Amino acid sequence: MSEVSRLTTELSQLGRQSPRGYFAGLHIRFSYALFNFHTYDNTWLEHYTSQAYAMRDPTIAWGFSTTGETRWSDLQSLDPFGIFDDAARFGLVYGVSLSHGPISSRSIVSAARDDREFSDDEISTMRDIVHRLHNLTEPPESLTKAQTDALRLIAEGDRHTAAAAKLNISESALKARLTAARERLLARTTAEAIQRAKEYRLL
Repeated sequence: MSEVSRLTTELSQLGRQSPRGYFAGLHIRFSYALFNFHTYDNTWLEHYTSQAYAMRDPTIAWGFSTTGETRWSDLQSLDPFGIFDDAARFGLVYGVSLSHGPISSRSIVSAARDDREFSDDEISTMRDIVHRLHNLTEPPESLTKAQTDALRLIAEGDRHTAAAAKLNISESALKARLTAARERLLARTTAEAIQRAKEYRLL
């Protein structure tokens, strides 16, 4: 199974544990996450964004202060702005947040439901999923020279035919190198792979 397929599988499992959706910020560095995934309803996300809740979200503050798991009901004292009450009006009545990884590359995931608190077993299952997601999305330390050369030429504006000619390989061989680079970087497109390679200082 490819890395992308494994990632998709883990996210699907997380989704099954989160009846009202989840939000996953993986490897948060310099205030932004290298990977963001969510299944929350867009009306809540739009409201969350319009209210600039990210700056005051108690789950984020908690996630950066420690690692582990906690129910939202245990974070009420950290919510002077009533964000949890607001979330409940959008169906996110009960929730859990999970934090994993070093402070320099922290992953924070929250999941919600509207019928009851998450059980200990459900939280344990999500903890294992979050740990696997964190490990799966760990940025690579390097790419092969072949992958780097292929990405660099495309990034510089060459089309596949021209890039293959410059590398003295077939166009199909070039595409294979680009595919391998996308897999390594968990990117859906070559443009996304180039962007991630630059962010990781691999290009």
